[in-house]
Amino acid sequence: MKSRSSPEISARKRPQQERSSRLVADILEAAIRVLVREGARRFTTARVAEEAGVSVGSLYQYFPNKEAILFRLQADEWRQTSDLIATLLADTKRAPLDRLRATVREFFRTEYEEAALRVALGDAAPLYRDAPEAVTLKAATMKQAHAFMAEALPDATDETHAFAAEFVMTSMAVLGEHVSGDAHSKAEVDRWAVAMGDMLCAWLDQLSRQPRLKS
Repeated sequence: MKSRSSPEISARKRPQQERSSRLVADILEAAIRVLVREGARRFTTARVAEEAGVSVGSLYQYFPNKEAILFRLQADEWRQTSDLIATLLADTKRAPLDRLRATVREFFRTEYEEAALRVALGDAAPLYRDAPEAVTLKAATMKQAHAFMAEALPDATDETHAFAAEFVMTSMAVLGEHVSGDAHSKAEVDRWAVAMGDMLCAWLDQLSRQPRLKS
């Protein structure tokens, strides 16, 4: 039995002129509206083109299929989140654990503010989550977290840095998604974020005090 091939998710071409850049922006803005309104299962290129007020043929000049559009939306969201995390974790004017608390708080806030879009993108994730492009984007964020752990736990082994990075990022993602979907206010989100930040910082502090951290 032949394995099912992965869909093409890379854009066909990059816009070179202001007019084409505006066209792509209009398509992506329309795609967000369609995705939030209709959900991942009813998301189609035809609906996006109609919402954007362009022909399907114009859309296909830049995106070969709906998976490519959905991946572009997800990739843009990942890059924004990755840039936010990188900026906060790299702020050496603050102590590492203070940076981590700020990162958790801002991450939870963005999850809450964009909950509808992120839930819809989560439903669409099986379409592209194993694609090489998706794996590359996730690896970049994990690399940033790994570098932070090397600074926060200078006496720990590289294996400990890797585990701590994965544990923290996974915990933030899972709980952040849960809170953003259930919280009724930003104050409630902040309360969860403070508790999560305190918990993660206490765990890292415990790791830093363990004997024989060097290999």
